[in-house]
Amino acid sequence: MWVWILFIALIVVFLALDLGVFNKHDHVIRSKEAGIWTAIWVTVALSFSGVIYWLFSGDLVDNPTGLSPDTAVLKYITGYLIELSLSIDNVFVIAVIFSAFKIPPMYQHRVLFWGILGAIVFRGLMIVFGVALINKFDWIIYVFGVFLLYTAYKMLKSDDHEFDPKQSWVFRQIKKLYPITSAIKGHDFFIRRMGVKAATPLFMALVIIELTDVLFALDSIPAILAITSDPFLVFSSNILAILGLRSMYFLISRMLQKFRYINYSLVVILAFVGLKMLFSHEIELPEWVSLAVISFSLVAGIVASLLISEEEEEVPAE
Repeated sequence: MWVWILFIALIVVFLALDLGVFNKHDHVIRSKEAGIWTAIWVTVALSFSGVIYWLFSGDLVDNPTGLSPDTAVLKYITGYLIELSLSIDNVFVIAVIFSAFKIPPMYQHRVLFWGILGAIVFRGLMIVFGVALINKFDWIIYVFGVFLLYTAYKMLKSDDHEFDPKQSWVFRQIKKLYPITSAIKGHDFFIRRMGVKAATPLFMALVIIELTDVLFALDSIPAILAITSDPFLVFSSNILAILGLRSMYFLISRMLQKFRYINYSLVVILAFVGLKMLFSHEIELPEWVSLAVISFSLVAGIVASLLISEEEEEVPAE
């Protein structure tokens, strides 16, 4: 239990330093700053694999599945890469939400900060629930497998992301329940207009980002559960990937059009982990195979996006 307490305390320290020290004042986060912070978060997450090895080699954490230290590290890194790769799709949706609500760039980090904080809580609850389901009902793994295959199919068939936050069910319901203003006053989520307290576009963007993250978690958490059902590995890999989502957003949101083939990488990853779940009782793949497939799929999508120009995609009519 103390390991969980220390890990959560570490996350709280990271978040406090982020908002209270490094981003105390609202400012536009440039690509260089975002690149540095992305490198820092990735380094922290990968370095944590050393902590995973130490915890599992010294029996300092509950190990219900009897993992060896080497296997635990491989599962942790694989789970981290899955969440990191699936977060790329999340970046596109966040960019659409900020654009729809006209959130100034200098306030976007604060919205994402509170969004990430809520995501940590919701994902923690979903992980506990998911692990409990798998441990209690062994057949649920087949349900998760089919769901991931269906998600991969939908992602493959969708041509483009068509998402209008202002037409969403959530926005319409909040508009009925609470006054909404289009005015933005600093980084405030609520302002008082003519004696009435109203929600600003920042608050609306926050709520919709929060709820869309829950929807994305319905894909990513079952995908990580395909790799391991150890609760600490699932939680730590997921949360450390989520912590780097803000800086990754500011780094790649301006280059989304360049990564045209990433979607295919995500389709391959989701299909692979879905099939792995469906055949988990018949075929047991070595841990390095899962890591290799996920890493190769992600790298292949990035390389293809950078090397193949849009002109080369167009086939001239005969």
